[in-house]
Amino acid sequence: MVLWATAMTVILFMDVVAPSATVTLSGFAITALFGVYLGWRRRIGAVVVAPFVSWLFAWFPMEIACMIHFGILKGFLLGLLVITFGWIGIGFVEFAWLAMVALFVRAIRGPSKGDPIVIIEPERHSDR
Repeated sequence: MVLWATAMTVILFMDVVAPSATVTLSGFAITALFGVYLGWRRRIGAVVVAPFVSWLFAWFPMEIACMIHFGILKGFLLGLLVITFGWIGIGFVEFAWLAMVALFVRAIRGPSKGDPIVIIEPERHSDR
């Protein structure tokens, strides 16, 4: 997850400084690869946490990217608004794309063939 969050930080930084469709598509590709990994390892719960980790890694570099793109003062103020509140949209897209890919891969892989689940019934004491 740390590698994915670092890669997304670089991609988002480049997309703010010099917007490009290639950079955006590479972000979707990196996220899809991470979703394949999570689905294959049956770690679907990580899909919920991943956008928060990405936000923690990318917040400060995105602020710097806005200051480069829009100027120091305007970039700082606009960056605070766009990054803090705009991350709701970015996080939702990351969450949705990761979830779709991970669930698809998990469905293709099928059920686990590990040990069966054992249910232990509660003990019944006749002396009580």
